Amino acid sequence: MRFMVIVKANGDTEAGKMPSTERLAAMGQFNEEMAKAGVIEAGEGLHPTVKGARVKYGASEASVARGPFDLSPDLIAGFWLIKTASLDEAIAWMKRAPFDPGSEIEIRQVFSAEDFGEAFTPELREQEERTRAHAAKK
Repeated sequence: MRFMVIVKANGDTEAGKMPSTERLAAMGQFNEEMAKAGVIEAGEGLHPTVKGARVKYGASEASVARGPFDLSPDLIAGFWLIKTASLDEAIAWMKRAPFDPGSEIEIRQVFSAEDFGEAFTPELREQEERTRAHAAKK
């Protein structure tokens, strides 16, 4: 099973405060442990929302709002994409992540092709495989 681990933003991340060398080292060690265990597929921190935008889709066109955005529970400071046998295993890994007290993450399972049932036709499956193969070449 694949999971996206969403790291919630806070006042420091939105202010662009960079982590200390010690925090970077601890996170690097944690990421290395996940890599050696075959768990991590990707993981990155995100710039504050002042450098971002939101696109909202309407009936006829999309509108754009540029950051910064008000600090709220839906803001994201980073993510991991991990692969584990279960949600419980994903939770066990993330409980070991070196975050400060008060930090918050969210763990969400990523859909697999099988989750879509018959709506995911063989043609759509082939298209998905081509897209992934193309992306892997980049």
